[in-house]
Amino acid sequence: MDNQLRIGTLVSGGSADKVIPQIVGHGFESFNLTFWQTTGNTDLAETARRVRALADEHGFIVPAVSVFGNPLTGAGDNADTLASWERLIDSAHLFGADIVSGFTGRLTGRPIDESIPKFKEVFGELARRAADRGVRIAFENCDMGGTWATGDWNIAHNPTAWEMMFDAVPDDNIGLEWEPCHQMVSLIDPIPQLRKWAGKVFHVHGKDATIAWDVVKEYGIHGPKPFVWHRTPGFGDSNWSDIITILRQNDYKGTIDIEGWHDPVYKGELEMTGQVHALNYLKRCRGGDFVPNPI
Repeated sequence: MDNQLRIGTLVSGGSADKVIPQIVGHGFESFNLTFWQTTGNTDLAETARRVRALADEHGFIVPAVSVFGNPLTGAGDNADTLASWERLIDSAHLFGADIVSGFTGRLTGRPIDESIPKFKEVFGELARRAADRGVRIAFENCDMGGTWATGDWNIAHNPTAWEMMFDAVPDDNIGLEWEPCHQMVSLIDPIPQLRKWAGKVFHVHGKDATIAWDVVKEYGIHGPKPFVWHRTPGFGDSNWSDIITILRQNDYKGTIDIEGWHDPVYKGELEMTGQVHALNYLKRCRGGDFVPNPI
């Protein structure tokens, strides 16, 4: 199965043991457990015990556990984000995971380059903590509405920022949690980017985008009309066969986990319909199920 490149989805870490039994029968092969800003009151050891029991029963894996907040400021609702990173790094092995992912954080309202010294301070230490435990750190490439000049959450949404980040913290166990969608919303072509950066991609989120080039050409990107939409794979513009080919050409051993709850059409009652379509679509793009060679 490791050569097959598993396809899974994201589930909330706080309710994973309740949600997974309801959807694992659709054929999901992995589950990325996520938390928003804090792991809160979740007993990670007990949650891991329950999820590992389900994994043993159904044959899935947990490739990554994640917390999405701003660990650089610790302000407001992000007060526990840095501690949550530490807890997940310490607990990842209980889930069978070797990746902890999330946003880098940033100095609120400041340009990306001004966040690099704080990033180096915080994630230099977290990278050492993670290395001691056999864990890799992966940064999601989501802008969260930010730009180079300003933002509230994350600096890891632009390849120039990646160069600055990995120069500041050159440890081999920090990399990217990549998806094409977050580059396409900035009108970046994800395919040549992936060819260049595949060696730093530790985890892939299955989320795509549709770009309305006719709107861009007529109204631009600052006009009144939306020009790009997040999409569930199979409904967007990306050729995921190409993406998977590039990943395999670069010896990618991770998973692709669908990040749902963003598609403007396959939402509400159609959410899982869209996700299961994406699951089956991505399995076809990888070549279907694994078939052993003759001896």
